Amino acid sequence: MIRPTEFRMNEQTAVNNYYQKKTNIVSDVVTEKAIQEFDEFVSGLRKLGIEVIVVEDDPITDTPDAIFPNNWVSFHENGDVGLYPMFALNRRKERRPEVLNQIEASGYEIKNCIDYTSAENEELYLEGTGCVVLDHVYRKAYCALSPRASEELLIEFCEDFEYTPVIFTAYQTINNERLPIYHTNVMMGIGETFAIVCLDCIDDKKERKNVIKHLKSDKKEIIAISESQINCFAGNVLQVVGSKDKRYLVMSASAYKSLTKDQISKIERHCAIFYSNLDTIEKLGGGSARCMLAEIFLPKSL
Repeated sequence: MIRPTEFRMNEQTAVNNYYQKKTNIVSDVVTEKAIQEFDEFVSGLRKLGIEVIVVEDDPITDTPDAIFPNNWVSFHENGDVGLYPMFALNRRKERRPEVLNQIEASGYEIKNCIDYTSAENEELYLEGTGCVVLDHVYRKAYCALSPRASEELLIEFCEDFEYTPVIFTAYQTINNERLPIYHTNVMMGIGETFAIVCLDCIDDKKERKNVIKHLKSDKKEIIAISESQINCFAGNVLQVVGSKDKRYLVMSASAYKSLTKDQISKIERHCAIFYSNLDTIEKLGGGSARCMLAEIFLPKSL
């Protein structure tokens, strides 16, 4: 997780991230609130026995979205690290070697970096596990195509990391117009035995049926959420492991409050729920709990 230093609404990402909202609050207060939310989130995760490596953002680089590291890097079981091409120019500065150095210093082994960032020269993007929601159990990569998610790069990623691609387009209604959702992980999260997904966002019936078919064939319980709930970031969730191997689904307080009792009951049949207040980060950043977590599957170094 990257602790912010100069958090604000990123004007370069707002062109296709419709979850970002403007505010009249002065920048210093915004940053102070974001840091407070971040610190409380980290503290809550650690209390559950979840290992969290915190890296400080570089105040020199002007990277307002650095708090969302899962878009530029992913860490895999075989020791591979993926580095991803970013849509916004100022987000490309988030890729810092010292982040990888700190991961290694924390006892993890990085064997190889698979670098897709040269695709930026061709204006092709694939923003990490924001665009690609991975089913680690059945090795499937769910991806909603958008200006930030290239099908060509997704196929290349799946070949490199040995995942089966499940491709579709997800939409949201903006001013009575259906526009592509910028990141798959806004409308979909996959746990070991369940999936939270807004099927109403997949307008094409064949694509929707295909997603359902894959989830059901892998014996995932589908917990459907609405478009109004994804506006509260109910799809931006991540299953993690705490102490004594206990599973938790991590989400924001706004996401939790949007869920019905039935949806909460269904989730809790699979794992516990942990939530934290991320209101400022969500409103200005247009991302939530899952976006703030770059999970580490790397092997431990000997």
